[in-house]
Amino acid sequence: MEIGVNVPNFGPGTDPDTLRRWARTVEGLGFDLLMVSDHVVVTPDVAEQYPAPFYEPFTTLSWLAGVTDRIRLGTTVLIVPYRHPLLVARMAANLNRLSGGRLVLGVAAGWARQEFEALGVPFERRGRLTDDHLRAIRAAWEEDDDYRAGDIPFWVGGHSDAALRRAVRLGDAWHPLRFTLPWLTGALDRLKAVAAEEGRTAPALVPRMILRLTETPVAGPDRLAGEGTIDQVTEDLERLRLLGAETVVLDPFGGDPAETLHPETAWRALAAVADRRRTLTAGNTIARERSDHDR
Repeated sequence: MEIGVNVPNFGPGTDPDTLRRWARTVEGLGFDLLMVSDHVVVTPDVAEQYPAPFYEPFTTLSWLAGVTDRIRLGTTVLIVPYRHPLLVARMAANLNRLSGGRLVLGVAAGWARQEFEALGVPFERRGRLTDDHLRAIRAAWEEDDDYRAGDIPFWVGGHSDAALRRAVRLGDAWHPLRFTLPWLTGALDRLKAVAAEEGRTAPALVPRMILRLTETPVAGPDRLAGEGTIDQVTEDLERLRLLGAETVVLDPFGGDPAETLHPETAWRALAAVADRRRTLTAGNTIARERSDHDR
């Protein structure tokens, strides 16, 4: 199972140097994927959660592709109705080529009504527009040599039944964000039921979970996956692997924009996960070698 990181591309502490340090830290720790968020207009409803500056994801990822070597790059999530589908198809194809085939497109329909209004996009039609745009993007990649993109997967976000159906019909993977493990288990049953109704195979599971390390265990039914001690986080990752997750994206942003002024706190949490991951990998390797020797 691969592990990625959601890097904040917004907030008062975010600038080009900080983004560069984020990218090099995440890649240096051995993570597999670096992802950023998407907003175009920082309207009041957006600014309440993600204040300016907000770096546009295609621009940001293109720049970060030049300061990294191997880590994959992606969006979590691109709001599909905000841009013309042929523009998205072109930018994504170009970025994928320039980065050596490292792009992943996490996509969703969006939630910020004021931002939709500012862009002149009908909020009430965002679901239908998302479906239509995804089909148009895929068609451009497949049918027009000038848009040839290589293999760019769609990770479809969203928790609603409409989002699950979109993931089944149009996605390569389902990308739920911030959840409890009991909720996710039930949602996976719904996803499989939708896939059966559509006569399709259920898409891959590639969740994004919060990363909030604590000194003492976090208890209770509302505990989010990724919240608690390093042992709890490690157990959550293992449970996600057993549920079939191919990639898990860690989200160290806790919701306070002031956190972006002190990224070292998030980096320490990520380093703890990376260290535990290396320890477990080394232990598994030794166990396999001993098993092979005993045979």
